[in-house]
Order: sequence, then C-alpha cells, then structure tokens
Amino acid sequence: MRNISLIIRRVWKSAFMVTALSVLIVSGTQAQDAAAGRTIFKEKCTSCHALDRDLIGPALQTVVPTKSEAFLLKWINNAPALIASGDKEAIEASKFNPSAEMTAFPTLKPEDIKNILAYIKAGEPKKAGDAAAGAGASEEVSDFSLAGVVAVILISIAVLVILGRAIKMLERLILQKQGVVIVEEENLSMAAGVNRLFKNKKFVFFFILCLVISLGSWGWMGMWNTGVNTGYQPTQPIKFSHELHAGTNQIDCQYCHAGAFESRNATIPSLNVCMNCHKSVQARDSHDGNISPEIQKIYNALGYDADKMTYDKSKEKPIEWVQVHNLPDFAYFNHSQHVVVAEEAIRKEKGLKPNEPVCFACHGPVNTMEEIYQYSPLTMKWCINCHKDTKLEVKDNAFYTKIIAAHEKIKKGEKMTPAALGGLECGKCHY
Repeated sequence: MRNISLIIRRVWKSAFMVTALSVLIVSGTQAQDAAAGRTIFKEKCTSCHALDRDLIGPALQTVVPTKSEAFLLKWINNAPALIASGDKEAIEASKFNPSAEMTAFPTLKPEDIKNILAYIKAGEPKKAGDAAAGAGASEEVSDFSLAGVVAVILISIAVLVILGRAIKMLERLILQKQGVVIVEEENLSMAAGVNRLFKNKKFVFFFILCLVISLGSWGWMGMWNTGVNTGYQPTQPIKFSHELHAGTNQIDCQYCHAGAFESRNATIPSLNVCMNCHKSVQARDSHDGNISPEIQKIYNALGYDADKMTYDKSKEKPIEWVQVHNLPDFAYFNHSQHVVVAEEAIRKEKGLKPNEPVCFACHGPVNTMEEIYQYSPLTMKWCINCHKDTKLEVKDNAFYTKIIAAHEKIKKGEKMTPAALGGLECGKCHY
C-alpha cells in the first residue's frame, strides 16, 4: 500500500507540472489578439497579401514562421527604410517581387503588428460553427450533451469493471491469509463469458438503464433541434462578400437593406443598387484586366453590356438568391419595430459598440462573414428570453410617448381610436 501511495503522489506531481506548463504555453500563445489582428490585416494587407497563396507579396503563413519577430516588427513598420539601411534580410525579402515595394505602416504600434502576426499564425477562423455555436450554446441542447452522456456511461462501466476486479483480488488475498485453498477458475470462452455476464441481474439492469438513457437522450436532442438551422450557410448564385462590403468598405446595412428600417421585411436589394457602385467598380486589377466573374453575373442578370454601357431588357433574368433566415409562416416579425423603436434597448442588452449596427444583435458580426450564415437559432425560446431580459428605453422614444399619451386619454375618458395607436400602419393588416 505504501508503494502505491508513493506512485500516486509522483504521478499527481507530474500531472500538475504538465498542466501548469500547458496553461502557461496557451496563455503566452493567446496573449496577442488574433481577432484584432484579423481586422487590421483585412484593412491594410489584403491588397497585396494572402495567408495561403502568393499574390503581389508571398504567402504569409509560409514566410512569417521563418522570420524573427524583431525583424518583422521593423519590416512591417517601415520596410523601405530597413532596405535602405542595408539590412541583408530585408534586401533578400525585397527580391520576391522587385517591381512592388513593401508599403510602410509607421502608424502601426508594436502590439498591432503582434496582433497581425498572431492572426497569420492562427489562420482564418471557422465561419459557421464557432460564432453560431456560441450564440446557441446557452439556450439549445447540443450534441455535446449526448457525448457527455455516452462518456459518463463508458466511465461508469470502466469504474465498475475496475472495482469488481479490485474486490475480487482483495477477497482472494483475505482467503489466502486465512489459509483457504483457492480453486483457480477455468478460462471461459468469450461467448461463455458474455452469457454468464447477462445472467447477472445487476448487470442486465444497469445495461438496460444505460440503453434507455442513451436512446432517450438521442431522441430528445433530435426532436429539440428539429427546425433549428443555426450555422445554415447555403451556396448563393453570386459570391457576395459581406466582409468586403460591410467590413472593409464599411457600407452601412441600410444602404442595401433599407426595408429593415421602414417595414416588416429587410428586403434583398435590387441589382440596380449594386450598379450604383459596380458600373465603375469592376475589379479588373485582380483579374488580369477582365471584369470580375461575380460582377459579370450582375451584368448578365441585367442584360448590361459593360463596353457599350447599355441595357438589353430582353436579356434580363432574376438572381435566384437562397433565403438564409426563414421564420415559420405563423410567426410575425417586424424589422422596423426592432431596428427603429427598440434600437437603444437592444443595443444595451446585447452590449453593441457605437459603431456596430443594431442588426448585429440577431444576425451576428456580418462585417466578418465572407458568406452570410444564420448566426442565431431564431427559436421561440430565444425570442422570448430576449423579450424577458431587455429593458425598454421609453424616454424620448416617439413610439412609447404616443402610447403614454393614449393611456392618459383613456384615464380621462376621452375618445380613443385604433388609428391613434398605429392602427393605420400597413404592417398591421398586410403581412
């Protein structure tokens, strides 16, 4: 027993040291903010660099690991000055593309550059799984729960087997000390062993109990998640990048989705809205002088000839967008009610920054999505919890001011009409 105790202590100490070192390593690795680095990278670096392929500059995930952090800090901050100083490593790096000089970024602080390097090392985050799972983890049952149940069952079986063997061994030792002659059991075949095991009533009860729990959990989660499309990301006919338009170019959501501020539906913008920019913006520089294939799809749908700058209505055809956010027919949701009337309340409840549109509360960080996906679960429970937790901001709010005035009239017995409470709004009757 003393030897066993010593072994356990040694193993415990070793495990503790390994865990502590792991925590320190992970902490050091995550000291830089890869998310902040990604934002800076998208803003300042994507015109020349990509993570995994050569563009004007080399593939960064290939080059960066070969350079020291000290060199990279100087290089990114002011590469032309470093080359002019005669630095051999800088001169060698400039030979990748002699016709293109690395841009200097003197305004970037060392921590900004370190964040960029952290993003390059970490790579592009997963799109649909991470943010969406975070949004629904606290509200919906996940597959992790089923894995937990299975793990508990397997651990329980392992513990029972180990305890059974330990008890049997102790019984043998006690009998040996008492001088009882132990008759060795004959080795049974696997079939015979299984047959004997299932004759044990306790084991059969435990097996059936585990089976019922497993099947019940699997069935419950299957029914619970039916119709929940968190992370749904269909392939669209045009690869429209929200990250480029709403993130890099900082185009306001309302410019394209004006309906969200005026009516029940956010509406998909017409191609004429796209043409406000893409009549002149054709991304020829990155496609060997040709019009971007995705922009060309817009032209084809409108029957637009870019060379002649004319439209042919006989060639017009609609773009068949695939709907991402799809509520049941019996659910009525009004975008304008939430976006306009409840904007301040939603902002405070969800902790949105001043520069982030209220749309992020439900649709997630759209400005980081290359292709749009369903960020929130959009279940009844999710909506009800938001309605329970959000505190209304009624001060200086025209909508609630009107309701308060109506209540005052009711108290005084004055005439009150549905029109005074918004009964003439189109969305009240026309869905």
